[in-house]
Amino acid sequence: MVRFAPADAFDAKTPVAEPPEEALTVVRKRPARKGEEPSSSPCNQLLQQGFPPWARLPIAPAVGAEAGSGAAFRAGAGLALLDAALRQDPPFSGALRQRLALRAATSCAALARHREDFSALRDAEHLSPGGTHTSPAGRLHRFWRDFSGRPVEPDAKTLRRAADLLELPQDLDLKALAEALRQIAQGENNPLAAAAQASAAGMTLFCDASPAGADVSRADNNPRADVSRAGNRPHAEILAFWLSDLMLAQQLGWESPLPMLATVIAHPSLRRGVAGRRPRPGEPGWAQAVACSYALAASEAFALAAELSRRSEKLLAIAPKLRAKGSGRVIELLLSDDVISPASASKLARLSDRAARRLFDRLIELDAVRELSGRPNFRLYGL
Repeated sequence: MVRFAPADAFDAKTPVAEPPEEALTVVRKRPARKGEEPSSSPCNQLLQQGFPPWARLPIAPAVGAEAGSGAAFRAGAGLALLDAALRQDPPFSGALRQRLALRAATSCAALARHREDFSALRDAEHLSPGGTHTSPAGRLHRFWRDFSGRPVEPDAKTLRRAADLLELPQDLDLKALAEALRQIAQGENNPLAAAAQASAAGMTLFCDASPAGADVSRADNNPRADVSRAGNRPHAEILAFWLSDLMLAQQLGWESPLPMLATVIAHPSLRRGVAGRRPRPGEPGWAQAVACSYALAASEAFALAAELSRRSEKLLAIAPKLRAKGSGRVIELLLSDDVISPASASKLARLSDRAARRLFDRLIELDAVRELSGRPNFRLYGL
């Protein structure tokens, strides 16, 4: 929950009128109450400085040993900058995580050959009654949202829940996977190497569970291969991407994983070879691909954090101008999620539908939020 403090009427930076002749009565600040209008928070100086060009992944990266060391260097630099920004506990951290979750779900939906795009996944999550999901792509979005907004332990119970959300087979030995992840976390000091090993362990578990050692990657050329297993391979890869993020967060001491690897895994700059094939967990060169992916993902996540920092600063600055009951709660919701609908705001902030719509109209007028659906009805608002 984001804590707010009332604005200081005697801030030296704020011009005030000349006081009357009688002595001014100094009013002591009282603790902010739940639901009060928040004031602006100090801006994040690190995010204002921007991402250094030398830490960005080059468009035409080097090859061989130089490529591996360069990718690892840039990934480490980018993750260090992102880590420093996140450790300042920015008020928009919830919105950052959920927007990255949407990006990850969009990329994974394309890998699984679902038709839903960015906007369709957002609508399915925020406009469905009771939070229901009517499509497999919607469940992918729920998977990333659930596991990026709270602390997660890589035990067998958590892995089982993740596998069920991805509709993976029930006969996977998730206890063995949990033990393998524990050994990786204890035996590997390099966060990038640990992340690569965790995702490779996830794919190895899935492939080893295939009947008679069938190669699920070549099911189309093998009529005896288990077709259902081959169809589940994209979802097994999605689980592997999440395991990388989970291991990375554990190694860096983050409270919960940040969706990163899946957001960039299909980026054209990561494709290698004559056929331009995207990297896959466990294949030769996967460790280098993970380093390149996190270098790219860190720069994109940092840029998104910088954008959300500017927008959240503006939102918190105009908060004292809002007089609507429940406006403080609505601001909390905007800072903690990708978007929010007026219907959800009216329910969670105990506003009437008309009051919620008027509040969002006022926020749009003050340029504090954006309308992100692009339509006149069933609108969605966010930073």
